[in-house]
Amino acid sequence: MPELPTVQLKYLSHHPAIWPKMIGKASPTARPGDLVRVLAKDGSTFGTGFWNPQARLPLRMVHHGDEEVDEAYFDEAIRRAATLRRGLLQLDDDSETYRAVHADADRLPGLVADRFGEVLSLEVTTLAAWQRLDRWLPLLHEGFGTTRAHIRVDPELARVECISAGTHPASDDTLRRTKVREHGVTYEVDFAAGHKTGFFCDQRDNRRRFGQLARGREVLDLCCYTGGFAVNAALAGAAEVTAVDLDEKAVAMARRNANLNDCRIKLTHADAFTWIRTMIANGRQWDLVMADPPKFIFSRDDEAGRAKYHDLNKLALQLVRPGGIYVTCSCSGRLSADEFERIVTRVAHRQDKPLQILDRTGAGADHPTLSTYPESRYLKVIWSRVP
Repeated sequence: MPELPTVQLKYLSHHPAIWPKMIGKASPTARPGDLVRVLAKDGSTFGTGFWNPQARLPLRMVHHGDEEVDEAYFDEAIRRAATLRRGLLQLDDDSETYRAVHADADRLPGLVADRFGEVLSLEVTTLAAWQRLDRWLPLLHEGFGTTRAHIRVDPELARVECISAGTHPASDDTLRRTKVREHGVTYEVDFAAGHKTGFFCDQRDNRRRFGQLARGREVLDLCCYTGGFAVNAALAGAAEVTAVDLDEKAVAMARRNANLNDCRIKLTHADAFTWIRTMIANGRQWDLVMADPPKFIFSRDDEAGRAKYHDLNKLALQLVRPGGIYVTCSCSGRLSADEFERIVTRVAHRQDKPLQILDRTGAGADHPTLSTYPESRYLKVIWSRVP
């Protein structure tokens, strides 16, 4: 095995993302995207990582310990990812769509892959992952039984990571939309207009659970995106379903999903904050309310984002009938589960509505988290009954 270039740390951390201030010297031979041996301050081997001195996070740890790691390590990581989803979790039994690779948690920093039937939708966020796609993609197809790939790189991340402009030759750019089944529900995935990989697989189990609560109830889905919660509620026998979103394209996709499943949903294209205030003024309330906003917090000190969570929950709670169910979500990794719950309960208490919390959930098991990476537990869902 050839000797790897080295990068020495000033301070040790088991977090997978290493900031510039924590890094000492690097071998002059270490090139952007290289696999490097990571040294402690005393020169002993601390682990192995991907190196890109031009990036905001120059070092991404992939392994801790003094074992020798080479490119075959990532081949095995892909096989382990497939075995987890298709073997242990048996996700193919009830869904054609799920998270296939969850970046650092699967020891593949910079790569997120979702399976949509025969299509793998990949989001690449590091130069190292981009450079290895030719090797990784055939193994991904073999492991997950897919035949086509759609590869996306955010233009700003591409600039920061110094990823070459243009699409990857393995990306099938003729792909526009596909249809998949999840727990018996059909969804359309739009690769061109959809966010991230085209569909949010992380809410899979929560969508089904929401539907199980909806029978006979009047349901409101705020920030509905492509209508996953609303469609599940309608199919489960809700008396009425209303869904609201600011993104006009998302509302159009939600309408197509409703039609695909032959269900009735009242869809509204509007800003949720403004729309809720109008409903409060009109005295309108629902039996089951979901608030699933986009990511509001983008840094640890983002107080404006925290204020948005405060305001949205303060308003949405007023739309829940006494005795009704309120489900609220946060997908901001920089907001801990404890802090999110404090925000929600604080606004409830100020309205003299102490919540009866029924459960706290998050992403499905196909989105594993690392104990050394608390931000990877980004999705938080609180299920409660309102007095």
